[in-house]
Parts: sequence; C-alpha cells; structure tokens
Amino acid sequence: MLAAAGGGYFADDIPVSRLHAAMRSESACDIKGNISIDTGERIYHMPGQKFYDQVRISPQHGEHWFCSEDEARAAGWRRAKE
Repeated sequence: MLAAAGGGYFADDIPVSRLHAAMRSESACDIKGNISIDTGERIYHMPGQKFYDQVRISPQHGEHWFCSEDEARAAGWRRAKE
C-alpha cells in the first residue's frame, strides 16, 4: 500500500526511488526516458551513448525507464542524437 510521506511516497516503508532502482537492477529496462528542461522534448538515452551516465530519471516529473527502443518510440520518445 502506498502512503504519502514528507519525502515522497512509500510502499511498505521503502522509498519509491529505491523500488525503482531495485526494479531496474532485476530487468533489462536500462533505456532512460528523459524530458528536456529547455524544450519539454521527450528523449531516450541508450547505454553507451555520450550523456547516458549523466542523465538522471525523475519518475515524479514524468520521466521513464524503457525496456526497448520500440517501447520508447511507441510512447512518443525520440532517440538522443549523441
């Protein structure tokens, strides 16, 4: 059950950010769906791309992890240029 708390939402007293990290480590969903602060454009970053390691995903801001490029494109996101 989810409950609101000062720092965010918790499920069984585990912060959501830790739940997301645990889900990522158990799956191959390592494509980062990032929303550009400047343009609002939805861009996905693949492992090995230039800025992949610098990109941080904030689900609370609508950003996502994807399991495939097809999934990211179907959701309306485009691949990062670098």
